[in-house]
Amino acid sequence: MAAENHESHLLIVEDDRGRKEFVLERSIYSIGRDRECDIRLISQFVSRRHATLLKLPRKDNSNKHYYRIIDGDAKGKPSSNGLMINGRKMQVHDLKNEDEIIFGPQVRAIYYLLQHDTTPPGQTDASEYDITLINPGMTEDIED
Repeated sequence: MAAENHESHLLIVEDDRGRKEFVLERSIYSIGRDRECDIRLISQFVSRRHATLLKLPRKDNSNKHYYRIIDGDAKGKPSSNGLMINGRKMQVHDLKNEDEIIFGPQVRAIYYLLQHDTTPPGQTDASEYDITLINPGMTEDIED
């Protein structure tokens, strides 16, 4: 039996309240400071309905999906400040592993696309457990 490859979509958000992790599974998410948003951002610089995440099927018939981020709400109303993705202002972007999304001052998110190999029973595969998340904004002093 061959190993299957599964994906996990993860959004790590940093705002005025600190760092939160969201495992993305649903087909649509609202992002903003409104209490009704699925992913709530705590900052006065963020729009009430700042962005929308859509889960879309890949075109290669692999049964896998990707997430598209769209500036503004699901009805097409753009946010006040817009989105910066990997340093460029964008209205729409198909997210790729380690994309950085800036919503406003001190409010950002990093998107991760994690690959998991599922090995048949009886076989061991350490890679299934070897998922390390590194916060690119954190630095550590290493003593010699």
